[in-house]
Amino acid sequence: MDRTDMEKTLENRDLMARFSFAARFGLPRTIIAGFVLLLFIMAPFVGADLTMQIGNVINRFSWNAVLVLAMVPMIHSGCSLNFGIPLGILAGLLGGTLSIQLGCTGVSSFFVAILLATPFALLAGGGYGWLLNKIKGGEMMIATYVGLSAIAFMCMMWLLLPYTEPTMVWGLSGEGLRTTISLSGFYDKALANFLAIPIDPENGLYFPTGTILFFALLALGVWAFFRSKTGTAMTAVGSNPLFAKAAGINVDRMRLLSVIMSTWLGAVGILVYQQGFGFMQLYMAPNNMTLPTVSAILIGGAAVNKASIPNVIIGTILYQSIVTLTPTVVTAMIHMDISEVVRMIISNGMILYALTRKMEGSR
Repeated sequence: MDRTDMEKTLENRDLMARFSFAARFGLPRTIIAGFVLLLFIMAPFVGADLTMQIGNVINRFSWNAVLVLAMVPMIHSGCSLNFGIPLGILAGLLGGTLSIQLGCTGVSSFFVAILLATPFALLAGGGYGWLLNKIKGGEMMIATYVGLSAIAFMCMMWLLLPYTEPTMVWGLSGEGLRTTISLSGFYDKALANFLAIPIDPENGLYFPTGTILFFALLALGVWAFFRSKTGTAMTAVGSNPLFAKAAGINVDRMRLLSVIMSTWLGAVGILVYQQGFGFMQLYMAPNNMTLPTVSAILIGGAAVNKASIPNVIIGTILYQSIVTLTPTVVTAMIHMDISEVVRMIISNGMILYALTRKMEGSR
């Protein structure tokens, strides 16, 4: 082989490397996906029920996908990662509790909860967006404290608001909301039971068709919005605010709109999570949703100013797969119940990994 042929061969190999699956999908996500695949392969060999594990991953994806989707609008507008998503979650919790207080039951209570949560989400999102416009460049730092402050404030309000529904208030005093509220008889599985496909009926595993379709509908709406004139303007603000301002776009208005959208999606997302989980958790519980949600969108390949629907889907699947499978497989291997310890190590490790690569773009 002469020198010319060798150079052509090297060029072809370099071209193939550039367009290889790993290059397009991203090396970190390829490694994580490989690890998830390994866990699925190992599950039957260590005595874990593979069908149940697949069902659990699908269910957890359906619960969390809308919350991860809530990150997209703020990322597009340049408001960075939404560490203030507890504002949207609290709006959703208010909508859910008011729906139960008003006596709504069944599937209708879920949609009433969304309707009641909307004004709270719009109000909270408007105030949050106004604040972020005042401190451009420091959004992620201030957002964390906004979320924590709102959660602390609502911890007092859950005790002081005049709820009277027996299933929600403390039984002894008849006042103040309980830490955990069962949704049985209200909107428990309101979406998941719609067109549900049996996976393992003996163990109560079903494919949550309704929840997946609801997420797909919201994802389609977000996708369509960012291809509209307003959505394109919002993306331009996130990419280059100076150019957007020179083009006549109201930068502050676009940022405010993105925060309101993100907050509303967060409110809907927590209601979707609750209907799948079967319980409503109040007080400090919303704080546990922030970092996993942020991590999922980053693991999916998003950057601090660029995100897409595939980033949401891939990130949620990868994050929830590892958090679900790793404790089960490890516990089955060593025959010791350390699932919660392993879950904490893995989930916090994934969060740490995601936050250290926040500046990488998707490939």
